[in-house]
Amino acid sequence: MCGIVGIISSNEKELNKIAAATQTLSKRGPDNRSTINFQNLALGHARLSIIDTSKEANQPLSDVTERYTIIYNGEIFNFLELKEELIKQGIQFNTNSDTEVLLNLYINYGAACLEKLNGFFAFAIYDKQDNSLFVARDRMGIKPLLYYFDEEQFIFASELKAILTFNINKEIDKVSLFNYLQFNYIPNNNSILKKVNKLKPGHFIYINSIQKLPKTIDEQLYYEIPYHKENTIPVNAANYEKAQETLRNLLEDSVKKRLVADVPVGTFLSGGIDSSIISLLAKKHKSDLQTFSVGYKDEPFFDETNYANMVAKKIGSNHHVFSLSNNDLYENLNDILDYIDEPFADSSAIAVYLLSKYTKKHVTVALSGDGADELFSGYNKHTAEFKSRNPGIATSLVKMGYPIWKNLPKSRNTKITNINRQLYKFSLGAKLSHKARYWEWASIINEEKANYLLKEELIFNPQRLSDTAFEYKKRKDELLKDINKDGDLNEVLYTDTKMVLTNDMLRKVDAMSMANSLEIRTPFLDYRLVNFAFSLPPAFKINSEMKKKILQDTFRKELPEEIYNRPKHGFEVPLMSWFRNELRSTIENDLLSDDFIEEQGIFNVAATKALKNKLFSNNPEEAQATIWALIVFNTWWKKIM
Repeated sequence: MCGIVGIISSNEKELNKIAAATQTLSKRGPDNRSTINFQNLALGHARLSIIDTSKEANQPLSDVTERYTIIYNGEIFNFLELKEELIKQGIQFNTNSDTEVLLNLYINYGAACLEKLNGFFAFAIYDKQDNSLFVARDRMGIKPLLYYFDEEQFIFASELKAILTFNINKEIDKVSLFNYLQFNYIPNNNSILKKVNKLKPGHFIYINSIQKLPKTIDEQLYYEIPYHKENTIPVNAANYEKAQETLRNLLEDSVKKRLVADVPVGTFLSGGIDSSIISLLAKKHKSDLQTFSVGYKDEPFFDETNYANMVAKKIGSNHHVFSLSNNDLYENLNDILDYIDEPFADSSAIAVYLLSKYTKKHVTVALSGDGADELFSGYNKHTAEFKSRNPGIATSLVKMGYPIWKNLPKSRNTKITNINRQLYKFSLGAKLSHKARYWEWASIINEEKANYLLKEELIFNPQRLSDTAFEYKKRKDELLKDINKDGDLNEVLYTDTKMVLTNDMLRKVDAMSMANSLEIRTPFLDYRLVNFAFSLPPAFKINSEMKKKILQDTFRKELPEEIYNRPKHGFEVPLMSWFRNELRSTIENDLLSDDFIEEQGIFNVAATKALKNKLFSNNPEEAQATIWALIVFNTWWKKIM
């Protein structure tokens, strides 16, 4: 795992900033930082050594002719097979790295090399003879790649902070800001800055001459999840049994491939089904497996370490539990906020950061269970969607109870208030169309509430004709395009995979692990397994009693029964406790003070004041998530703007 940055420009002063830009990526790559300059092009690389830790494998790396030069972030898990293929063609290698294999694959196959790769990656290859630049991102968007483009320069990097080293236009994207308020993350391939985009998963960019930039940047598709409702496997017992066998074989092979490294490897183990399955399979191939989980001393409602301990005992792993106090979490908060280079307010990032920090003391690579919820229907909202499409008496009663749920205290802080929150959210969304329901259940706050937070001149009505409103509708329609009236639940999972997984879950895991120089590998997101998952009918994944049905049924006998019946919490952190104690002064006297909001000129003073009052009331509802989003945004704004 590493960090990459590059710039095409005729401005030598900008090209010479490449070392400073590379330095911003030092946590992604603490083992080596190197740069190289060409005419109109500069490339930088920060290395975290995983495969072939020798200095010969440092980057930028050129081929023997020095025609081609690569910078690369990621891992190719089938690189040994691909290397054998190239050796048979007479190609010789000077290192044992997957980087050199990737470079030679491109030299031999061009863009078609992408179809051969099993792994996660973001890389760029410069062809000095043709003066061309090739930039690509992995199929699922596990590794980030952002780029800035104007008439004078093209800049790309693993993180926004590297791009900000250069002289760029930092205008905020109003639609991205609005989306951020709705979701607590930016749910598409735009960024918080208008001129910066994220290269879409499964796409590449080819610039045929760095001497003359094109008028536009065209992202070319090389992979799309092959989901078509009519191609799913027919529902019957024989097919289900065969699907279980295929699932086990694919997942075990994926785990086995992701255990290969020249440094210590372990697994995250929360005690949930996904990480438990990954740890179970990893232990079969690694007898001295170390597993890692985090718990909360002061917040028993959020603590799930007892389940992780059960699984660790069952599989026989060397288990580490990091038990954190609220003060431990708070003491790391400034480091976390400082590392976030684009507004991102999924508060579970705090827990991932601390788990990564403590895990890094023992291993350099950790496998996680990310992706299983989106592929196999694991979220509470998937159960809600199933029940909305297959309503019974209980569902009808919950819908009828909307006026009751609306007026009950709602928050994530206790079991009762969380149930109230879920019942209210369900009753509100169940009566909507498929598309509207998806948007409602994916959002933290709705469009009306997001608008209310903004200063008057920034408010826009999505129903009115304006450039901003049109762009908002365009992006929203693009995100929801695969959800149809006559579709099935796989369309929801497909949209979750492209929207939530890429822009929330994977963004969180990458940023927080890289802040600690820890590489996270995600076996569920092997493209073969993704393709297989979307060939399965929804009936194999969910019913009225069970989420992730095929996962549970396939591995039930090998894991403790208790983990199958536990409630799903996710990686929650005790925000409310902070807001009432350590962060109260920050909220009232600094980042959300009336003076700060007025001077900043983005948010509505009256709205933020009302939100603070709501936060400290007996019924905070979504106020704590929105307050956290504003704290994260304003911290970023002070640092960047």
